[in-house]
Amino acid sequence: MKKLSLIILLALTVVLVAACGNNSNNNTAAEPSAAATEGAAATAAPAEQNSLDVIKASGKLRIATEGTYAPFTFHDTDGKLTGFDVEIAQEVSKRLGVEPEFFETQWDGIFAGLDAKRFDVIFNEVSITDERKVKYDFSDPYIVSKAVLIVSADNEDIKAFADLKGKKAGQSLTSNLSEIARENGAEIVATDGFNQAIDLLTSGRIDATVNDGLSFLDLKKQKPDVKIKVVDEIADGSQSAATFLKGNDELVKAVSDAITEMKSDGTYLKISEKYFGADVSK
Repeated sequence: MKKLSLIILLALTVVLVAACGNNSNNNTAAEPSAAATEGAAATAAPAEQNSLDVIKASGKLRIATEGTYAPFTFHDTDGKLTGFDVEIAQEVSKRLGVEPEFFETQWDGIFAGLDAKRFDVIFNEVSITDERKVKYDFSDPYIVSKAVLIVSADNEDIKAFADLKGKKAGQSLTSNLSEIARENGAEIVATDGFNQAIDLLTSGRIDATVNDGLSFLDLKKQKPDVKIKVVDEIADGSQSAATFLKGNDELVKAVSDAITEMKSDGTYLKISEKYFGADVSK
C-alpha cells in the first residue's frame, strides 16, 4: 500500500509540474518583453503631417495654372511663364519659404488634377462660388472683377445702366453680362467676346457693352489711346482666390496670411499696377 501511494503521489506531482509549465508559456506569449515593446514603438508610423509641413519639407509649392490666359497667366515674348496670377503665386511661395513649381494645365482638367493631388493649389482666376465651396477651400480673395458699362469716349447720352434702354449693347450671348444689359432694356447685338464688342463700339456700330472690368483695365494698359471709357459698374464683383482641396487648413491660412502681408506692404499694389494700372483687390 505504501508503495502504491508513493506511485500515485509521484504521478500527481508530474501532472501539476506540467500544468504550471503550460501556464508559464502562455503568459510569455501574451505579454511581450519590454525590449520587444520598445522595438515596436520605434517602428510605428509617425503622426501624419499637415500639408503645410509637407510642402515646407519638400521645398516646393506645386501650382496649377493655364499659361494661356493673358494678362493673368501666359507666356511673354521670350516664352517665359508670367502674368498677374503667376506673380502673385511666386510671391506667396517666397513668403512661405518654398520654390514655386508650375504645372500648366488646361482649364477643363485643372480641377481633376487638383482632385488627384498632382498639385497643391490652383492660381488661375478661379471665382469663389457656393457650388465650388462644397468641394474646395479658398484663400482670401486676391482679385475682384466687376461688371462695367463701357461706352465710346465721346458718348454723353449713357451715364448709367438705366440709360441702356433702347440702345444697342454688344454682348456675348453665353455670358451672364448680357443679362444685365437685357434687364436694363438694351437691344442685344451678339458678339464673340470682349475684343469684338470693343471693335463694334469704337466703329460706332453699337452704343455700349456690359463687360468685365479687368478686361477693360488690361486693354487700357495695352492701348491707352483707345477711345472708350467706363461710366458705371456693378458694386458686387466676382472674387477669385487660390483654390485647395478641403482638409488643408494650415496651408490655406498660410497663403491667406501671405496675401494679406503683400497688400499691407505694397507688393500687391505694385503687381496690380504692372498689369492693370490700378488696384484690383476691391
